[in-house]
Amino acid sequence: MTSGIEIEVEKNVGVLAINRPKVRNAIDKPTADEIAAALDDFENDREVRAIVLTGRGGFFCAGMDLKALTATGQRPITDSRGAFGVVQRPPAKPTIAAVEGAALGGGLEIALAADLIVVADDASLGLPEVARGLVATAGGVLRLPTRVPRAVALEMIMTGAPISAERAHRIGLVNDVVPAGTALARAIDLATAIAANAPMAVRAAKAVAVSAVRWDDADGFMLQRRYTDPVRESADAAEGARAFVEKRPPVWQDA
Repeated sequence: MTSGIEIEVEKNVGVLAINRPKVRNAIDKPTADEIAAALDDFENDREVRAIVLTGRGGFFCAGMDLKALTATGQRPITDSRGAFGVVQRPPAKPTIAAVEGAALGGGLEIALAADLIVVADDASLGLPEVARGLVATAGGVLRLPTRVPRAVALEMIMTGAPISAERAHRIGLVNDVVPAGTALARAIDLATAIAANAPMAVRAAKAVAVSAVRWDDADGFMLQRRYTDPVRESADAAEGARAFVEKRPPVWQDA
């Protein structure tokens, strides 16, 4: 069976590319299973400190492969990570989506499962589900209001109309807009910069930032210690201080 994804690891960055360009990288059940398994491997690989999600052939992802669904009756939902192999349990490690072309419906929901998003200047992003009598239940209507102003999120959710890369950047939905064909390179640059930092500290900082939206300020200072105390007591915290004093690059142990 031909794989629906490609995997690459270089300089502490794992790249997962959906490789089904003939269907605009739409995801069927076998591909969702492959994505979930690949993300599990990245999470368990100590050499991988940051993850990039992208698509081949000038496309990011068209969401669910409806032809495959019709033929098999199988939705691209995994037991471990939910729809598309990622949206219900995204990686704990920093994750960046590199978007070329359109990220509509499930494609945008996959991008929203990432921490950062880089898009090509000709990309479009949207949740067209309501125009098809559906709701974006793979994280779209849940996550979009946490990433952009409420009024803009509701506009996108209720009209189903896509927005341009430029507008996505203006409202803070994406981190960077780059010339077409260069989104992956820029995402890898960001991932490499993240991977240069202490991996335990980065994971803990991400976990606190993600969890903090559910915490009151009064509780947050105590609740964050679950993540931050082990970092403070780690070998890497001591190494960071030594490297600063000795004016050299730190050598992280992730411990």
